[in-house]
Amino acid sequence: MRQKLVSAVMALLFVLPMAPALAAYPEKPIRIIVGFPAGQATDIVARLAAKTLESALKQSVFVENKPGASGIIGAMDVVRAAPDGYTLLVTSSGPLAINPSLYTNLAYDPLRDIAPVTELSEVPLFLAVNAKLPMKTASEFVDYVKANPGKLNYGSAGSGVTSHLAMELLKHGQGLDIRHVPYKGSPPAVADLIGGHVQAMVDTGPALLPVARRGDIRILATLNDKRNAAVPEVPTAKEAGIGELATPAWVGLGAPKGTPPEIIDTLYKALEASWKTPENIKVLQGLGSEAVLKDPQVFRQYIADEIKKWKVAVDVSGAQVN
Repeated sequence: MRQKLVSAVMALLFVLPMAPALAAYPEKPIRIIVGFPAGQATDIVARLAAKTLESALKQSVFVENKPGASGIIGAMDVVRAAPDGYTLLVTSSGPLAINPSLYTNLAYDPLRDIAPVTELSEVPLFLAVNAKLPMKTASEFVDYVKANPGKLNYGSAGSGVTSHLAMELLKHGQGLDIRHVPYKGSPPAVADLIGGHVQAMVDTGPALLPVARRGDIRILATLNDKRNAAVPEVPTAKEAGIGELATPAWVGLGAPKGTPPEIIDTLYKALEASWKTPENIKVLQGLGSEAVLKDPQVFRQYIADEIKKWKVAVDVSGAQVN
């Protein structure tokens, strides 16, 4: 009995000094690592999140860009960081959901090494075709490709990127024979779509919608489970009859594994209270994006589901990086 009492007192003495320190979080500036260059969509979302957290937590929050290797360099910087809440990661679906299948020797496991905080935004993808092609709907596109096996090409912003793999899911689901032509980014792919060198492609609203409004290409469907406010007349993939394709690109916030749950909760609640402001929503809409929040547990399951989904796409595409 005496031994149990001594153990209980010692445990209490150990915990008590820690409680005020944890309650005081954050006591110093917070660093957000972004594994992509400044000015890209993920970076813009990160800076918006930094500004929101800074206001809510009354502490400096700054963004540090560490681009390279499809977001891996930035992710590894956070994986190696102390789990104290002062180094965070804002990254896209690529490093968290696609890279585990795309890279044969990935140095981190998103579900093991990153503690999810919340999803921040989603960017829907759209299926587009050259305006001179006869089809007016996505189901007509599928029928046209099936009637012309191996004769059509589709472009993408690069092998293994979200837009490429989303099209591979469509190919796999509908049994289509259409060749992939990878480009170095969206602009040259869109240019060749306009010129008819490729007949179709999947990409984000900012890449496709301005061109569609000029009449140079035709948007057939949004690859999401709901219509997009920017083009409410465009049906979802399910509505268009080409399957339940929900493949938005997304951006989320994470921390090193082992970060105390209390800190994760503090970060999430700070964003929950002030992320979806009119100002933030306007900035995100300018990126063709939507403000989203998922609590840490829901976000973890979402990442797990996304890893499974994109593994199918990587497997059928044959894309692989050693």
